[in-house]
Amino acid sequence: MTPEYVVTTGRQALELMLVVAAPLLVVALVIGLLVSVVQAVTQVNEATLSFVPKIVAVGATLVIVGPWMITMLVEYIRRIILSIPGALG
Repeated sequence: MTPEYVVTTGRQALELMLVVAAPLLVVALVIGLLVSVVQAVTQVNEATLSFVPKIVAVGATLVIVGPWMITMLVEYIRRIILSIPGALG
């Protein structure tokens, strides 16, 4: 196992984490921005008002994108497990 292999594997893991988490983070960001704009326009300054729309939107996104996320993670884990003999030998 060379240092290059370890760095490459770590980089791939971080890239996969970013790609898999991106849809949920983007949806939460957009919903938070929209709720903030609505709060600013209506002058309703309730801090807990943004949580329910975010939870609903992130849950819906997870239902829609969840199978893709699981597929990406399983493929990565499968590649890592199959590369163990080559990394050790």
